Amino acid sequence: MSSMQVPLLDLRRQYQSFKAELLPVLERVCESQWFILGPEVTALEAAIARYSGAAHAIGVSSGTDALLLALMGLGIGPGDAVLTSPYTFFATGGAIARVGARPLWADIEPTTFNLSVTAVARFLDEHCRLEGDALVHRASGTRVRALMPVHLYGQMVDMQPLLALATRYRLQVIEDAAQAIGAEYHGGERAGSFGDVGCFSFFPTKNLGAFGDAGLCTAQDPALAERLRVLRVHGGKPKYYHAVIGGNFRIDELQAAVLNVKLRYLEAWTEGRRRNAAAYGELFARAGLDGTVTLPVAVPGLRHIYNQFVIRVPDRDRLRQYLAENGVGTEIYYPVPLHLQACFSYLGARAGDCPESERAANETLALPIYPELEPAQLEYVVDVIHRAYA
Repeated sequence: MSSMQVPLLDLRRQYQSFKAELLPVLERVCESQWFILGPEVTALEAAIARYSGAAHAIGVSSGTDALLLALMGLGIGPGDAVLTSPYTFFATGGAIARVGARPLWADIEPTTFNLSVTAVARFLDEHCRLEGDALVHRASGTRVRALMPVHLYGQMVDMQPLLALATRYRLQVIEDAAQAIGAEYHGGERAGSFGDVGCFSFFPTKNLGAFGDAGLCTAQDPALAERLRVLRVHGGKPKYYHAVIGGNFRIDELQAAVLNVKLRYLEAWTEGRRRNAAAYGELFARAGLDGTVTLPVAVPGLRHIYNQFVIRVPDRDRLRQYLAENGVGTEIYYPVPLHLQACFSYLGARAGDCPESERAANETLALPIYPELEPAQLEYVVDVIHRAYA
């Protein structure tokens, strides 16, 4: 057993930095006994809307439910299809299937791991046809209604050309920004401000994490934002009167209270992650691992927030085993791309359909990147990797 331990994530250290500020806030909520859609939720929605550059924000019960609510709010369901990336967390494709729509897959960029705009354009051109105003997927006959780009690992998809494709084909855009709060595009526009709906997750491991499940949708259109608000409370407006069928997608007041406190620290934490990423770059170069370890590519002009620090390496599984034996925590995001998941076999995808996603699934490994890491821990991680390949 190694004398130095470097977990993939250590939230206990972070908690100590804001504990004194948080506990009185939680006590105030408990004393009020107002736990559903109260003032903490209202304050959080306003703060995240400002932070993300969106006109409206709607707090929800999880990042998964944010995606589900976005699809419902845009009226996407049976007979429809949504084009997205297969290299992402399951909720991206799962939410599409849950509303009865068909997930369609376009491959990723090998450098950023984000949805490839070139692959999207090729898919729309080769596998779809225009029938009047509708874009129809030839193989299934479903109507392609939306694009769902995933800002993976904390860096944004190349949104301007993607939005141009959406305009050309009259498609709606749902941003899966679960890992990207505070990520910026050229000009400083932030994730969640580009699409019809932006979807965020506040799962505890995220850069801005709750003390359980929580999420949020952003929108620019006031009518769509109001529809999302109604759908999150079973479609009831006023209460007990239902013109539409929604769900129970409300964020808890206690979770909103936690997030309101933590949001004040988010920029500092993000900069800590960015400093650690830069330190990794220097350490790997100094160790002479440039030709062995491929580091995350930060696109010039974009702000990468490093929700994960994902490297590409040869013999990934052996390296992970060696790191574990030496006290370094890692994770594989994601070992099986969505188009090859058993539950999506009915879609008819085969190995080789999305080769870059499949290659990433076999070669990538996430290293510790949380802001509280000490310089000695970063050096130790790189030293262990150097010894693994020596």
